[in-house]
Amino acid sequence: MGPRVAAVVEQSWHRVPGGTATSTIRTLDAVARYTDVELVGLAARHREPAPTDLAPTIPVEHLPLSRLALYEAWHRLRRPAVTRWTGPIDVVHATGGVMPPRSGAALVATIHDLAFLHRPEQFTKRGVSFMTRSLELAKVEADLVIVPSEATAKDCRHAGIEQGQLRVIPWGCEPVVIAESDRENVRAAYSLPEEFVLWVGTAEPRKNLPSLLEAHQSAHADLPLILVGPVGWGNQAMYGTPGGTDRVRHLGVVPDSVLSVLYELATIFVYPSLMEGFGMPVLEAMAQGTPVITSRGSATEEVAGGAARLIDPLDSGSIATAIDEIASDAVLRDKLSAKARFRAAALTWENTASLTASVYREVVR
Repeated sequence: MGPRVAAVVEQSWHRVPGGTATSTIRTLDAVARYTDVELVGLAARHREPAPTDLAPTIPVEHLPLSRLALYEAWHRLRRPAVTRWTGPIDVVHATGGVMPPRSGAALVATIHDLAFLHRPEQFTKRGVSFMTRSLELAKVEADLVIVPSEATAKDCRHAGIEQGQLRVIPWGCEPVVIAESDRENVRAAYSLPEEFVLWVGTAEPRKNLPSLLEAHQSAHADLPLILVGPVGWGNQAMYGTPGGTDRVRHLGVVPDSVLSVLYELATIFVYPSLMEGFGMPVLEAMAQGTPVITSRGSATEEVAGGAARLIDPLDSGSIATAIDEIASDAVLRDKLSAKARFRAAALTWENTASLTASVYREVVR
């Protein structure tokens, strides 16, 4: 039996779980499936289970504190020790955000991104304070720090984390085989047009939706824009609420089974984010063979690996031109689709699991 690891899964109960929760749950599920690591989840007290798509697949110990009380106690007091509920463990894994105490074990921290250092005005003061404390604890206490991209590793080095402390472990993806009946059912259920541009994510300032909306409005291609995901924070008027018009529609949150179909049905997937730690929607779209447009000089360029059309996210004209070029050229779409599938096939959850388990073993040794 491999090391016994207590990993934070509280993100699954957050109001807006985002990519942090998705990547955490899928990583831990993969570790449980593909390795001999013994996992136990850590969460605050909850009356309701986590949403089905984000429910942890590993056993979870719920500590008898609310999320706010637990987070504050861990960050300010460095207690309670998690072993009071988990029993003996070899590793504590702070999977993103909150940093539990070592509890007599090795400590591994995952840092998804450091966007709050670049654009603190796009976060609440309380959020910046919380994430700053988490970063400081990671620098001082973590034996190793996992990051999902070289872009985040670079940011971490600039923030004072030593190179030898960092381990880059990209996330994975598994293509979903879509039946024709599923395509027809989703198209009918959401009244989807034959062709459309798709965006997926949590609507927040760094996702750069205003530039996408401006680009879509100025593009010559007559393709509706479909937005999928929760409204997060920032100027709500920029993003709207679920609903919309025939030209731009916001579907809100959809089940994972529907999301895979939407990726495959989309003519183009556009993701002009200003900053990402990884950019899971880019990989998910590529796995379904969807031509992708994303930001140059970002973690999403790294994820795309030469299989996407790159744009300047601050130049809506650049985004519009890319949409028009791909929409008007079937040969280019087929080429990008083939390259996307090939690239996505190289990023698997089995590989993520293997590398993560290696980090656990490394800190135990």
